[in-house]
Amino acid sequence: MDGTDLSAPDSARAGAARELMAGFPPAPADRVTLANWQDPPFNRWAFRHVRELIPSHPIPAGRPAPLHAGPGLDLGRGGPSVARLDGSTATVAEVLAGTWTDAFVVLRDGQVVAESYEAGMYPGTRHLLMSVSKSVIGCVTGVLAGNGLLDPAELVTSYAPEVGASGYAGARVRDLLDMRTGVAFRETYTAPDAEVRVMERSMGWRPARPGDPEGAYPYLATLGREGPHGGEFSYRSADSDMLGWVCERASGIRMADLISALIWQPIGAESDAEITCDPLGCAVHDGGICATARDLGRFGQMLVDDGRAQGRVVVPSAWLADILAPPPGVREAFASTDNEFVLPGGWYRSQFWVLPGASGSPVMVCLGIHGQLIYADRAARTVVVKLSSWPGAQNVSHLVDTLRACAALAAA
Repeated sequence: MDGTDLSAPDSARAGAARELMAGFPPAPADRVTLANWQDPPFNRWAFRHVRELIPSHPIPAGRPAPLHAGPGLDLGRGGPSVARLDGSTATVAEVLAGTWTDAFVVLRDGQVVAESYEAGMYPGTRHLLMSVSKSVIGCVTGVLAGNGLLDPAELVTSYAPEVGASGYAGARVRDLLDMRTGVAFRETYTAPDAEVRVMERSMGWRPARPGDPEGAYPYLATLGREGPHGGEFSYRSADSDMLGWVCERASGIRMADLISALIWQPIGAESDAEITCDPLGCAVHDGGICATARDLGRFGQMLVDDGRAQGRVVVPSAWLADILAPPPGVREAFASTDNEFVLPGGWYRSQFWVLPGASGSPVMVCLGIHGQLIYADRAARTVVVKLSSWPGAQNVSHLVDTLRACAALAAA
């Protein structure tokens, strides 16, 4: 159901029938398919209906933790102003309106102070997280490491010997966590022949072509090497998929069940999530999770609360402390790249982006293409969740304006 009111006048229902994937069957021009679902205008429908396009594994929730309403936050003229990248000034509401926002939730001190939904979204609607999924996988890794089931210093091939002849030979789990492997992998979304697009075809996110490996894990075993492990930071979604494979091998449990048991139920999620799977039934760790904005708020609140939720430890505090204050070399590996221009003063650690906050304290940020975001500012006790459907995978202005809006809310 897309929320069409069956009691509405025929004229209203007729208007709804002209929407994407409406009708019996939908008109050819209105069909969302595996070939077009990541492109506009189809992506706005697709990001909240992924399970209708790609198989997925359920991530069961448990007993929900309540989310109470707090004092309302003014996002308009009475609220904080945002200095946009183009030099203009805007309200937070104007930034949201201009960046294809589908859902927006703000928590302060664990209370919901702002919440809105657009484009057919509702509080219970699951939305594709894209690479925000990576941060969830990073937390799963932290729990497994804390339980002694996984060693970040161990070789990747100790867990997945199948990649012994690939570019991952000699890499350590820590290199995967920080995206500092030397594996040859281009995250160039506009290039059809880039490795990220070939991997998508192998994992069932795009129509396969002759010669494509079947499944994400067989594809990872084909990757070569272009540099040393442990060197410069370079964003590689393949490293996150390799990390998820390591977690499954270390625990003997598939990723959907790991997320459910270690993260989703402990934070008190109120809705089941899901994660897409490839033709072999293996999870797409780098971007396949779909979840509600409110449950992402709970995840962000756990980060703000030093890894605790519902009176218990979810993610070891030492794991999160290492993300916020990493050892020498992590910041330097980031600063020497083009990422420094867009995210000055930041770094990447354990599948999280970290940025200087309004107070100077580091802020944990989860980012996904097409505008997915969790902004967790411990010092300000503020969590911002934004789910979007940007027409393009990347947009520097949209990203910078959104991050500045988050910082303005945290500083307000």
